[in-house]
Amino acid sequence: MSAAHDKLLALEKEFWIAGEEFFRRNADKDCLVAFTEMAGVMSNADLAATAKKPNRWKELEIELKGIVEPTDGVVLLSYEASAVRENGEPYKALVSTGYVKRDDGWKMMFHAQAPLERRSQG
Repeated sequence: MSAAHDKLLALEKEFWIAGEEFFRRNADKDCLVAFTEMAGVMSNADLAATAKKPNRWKELEIELKGIVEPTDGVVLLSYEASAVRENGEPYKALVSTGYVKRDDGWKMMFHAQAPLERRSQG
């Protein structure tokens, strides 16, 4: 994995736990998002507003599934995330995020999560 890919993975982890200011600095002007409860283009300000509470997640684990760089300055990564919500509820999802290189650094311009159903143990 390249140094740029390592940096993007570190940014990705921070998006899970950081607050509004981090989102404002590291999300692109507009970001395409897709979650089970919503999908569409969100402005930087609207996306940042979703992170009003820092440390929303704990015990985050990321299992990288793939990284592609279809053209210079655009990187897409996919991974399986496991985390625990602030209220203690476990969460697992398949996640994909796209970054674009701007003059002031890498910016998240796409993010999608597909929750994985919890499998019963027994």
